[in-house]
Amino acid sequence: MTTHAKNADAFGSATEQVRRHYDDLLAAHFSWMSGMTVADKAVEQAALLAGFGLGDRKGGIAVDLGCGPGYQSIALAKLGYDKVIAIDTSRDLLAELQLAANDDRIETVLADLRTFRTMLEPGSVSAVVCMGDTLTHLETQADVSTLYRDAYDALQPNGRLVLTFRDFSQELSGVDRFIPVRADDQRIMTCVLEYEIDSVLITDLIHVRDGDRWELQKSSYRKLRLSPSLQIAELERMGFTIDHNGAGNRMHTICARK
Repeated sequence: MTTHAKNADAFGSATEQVRRHYDDLLAAHFSWMSGMTVADKAVEQAALLAGFGLGDRKGGIAVDLGCGPGYQSIALAKLGYDKVIAIDTSRDLLAELQLAANDDRIETVLADLRTFRTMLEPGSVSAVVCMGDTLTHLETQADVSTLYRDAYDALQPNGRLVLTFRDFSQELSGVDRFIPVRADDQRIMTCVLEYEIDSVLITDLIHVRDGDRWELQKSSYRKLRLSPSLQIAELERMGFTIDHNGAGNRMHTICARK
């Protein structure tokens, strides 16, 4: 497994805010939040991606944008891709991926995901995935649309783009804005949402047990409010065919084909 570093600070302050949030707080708790080991989560994601047709063609290059600890990267390697380029701005999460995968086919890259177009030849990629809630970390809808266009250019004919993102289009109010994430006898995590016109201010509150007392760790950052119907329209406008468009548990999933 190889690692390359690129400048992750070439974009604006909102992107830097997300990076700091992960570096200072969330990366240390990210895998715990899922309630599963990285290996088990990768098996789950491999089944999901295979259902979208990403296991139909063996070999080729896959790109995992905002890879985190590697749930999708490891899944793509399991599905038979010759090379998986795993991109994230968190050194800690990339290190966790390397430890969990131990697979030379996975190339980890420390970079802003918006730079991925500079790493690839046009028409050279079989699959691009941007999953979890990574897409909402971008600063504007224009950034999202540019990512779609870059993915289209990078993909081979019949290549797949798989997206998941949290649907913030419907506002929660009152105490419903306080979302329990996970709790055990050592950690309790709650997420608080404050809605703005085009974004949501996310505050993560994590209580960590320290002996006989609890220590509160907290940090805030913004996520985009993405309209699922607008994402479909943008993808179709660029030439993608939509193979899957569905929602569940406030998450939206789209699988598009070039």
